[in-house]
Amino acid sequence: MAIIVKLDEALKRRGITSKELCELVGITEANMSVLRSGKAKAVRFTTLNAICYHLQCTPGEILQFDGEDNKND
Repeated sequence: MAIIVKLDEALKRRGITSKELCELVGITEANMSVLRSGKAKAVRFTTLNAICYHLQCTPGEILQFDGEDNKND
């Protein structure tokens, strides 16, 4: 995937657990796990907004483009 998810690093920097963030954002732990693993095919802007709000970060701190064109993924 051309997008790298750096959510674990953001959680560590903020001293918050994934479970706590799930409760704050209102998504299941299973969905958070898929997102954290980088296996998510999409993320809703409302979810991304809530994550950024609660972690006090920007989307760029959570998502990174690796520079590859992975059309077949």
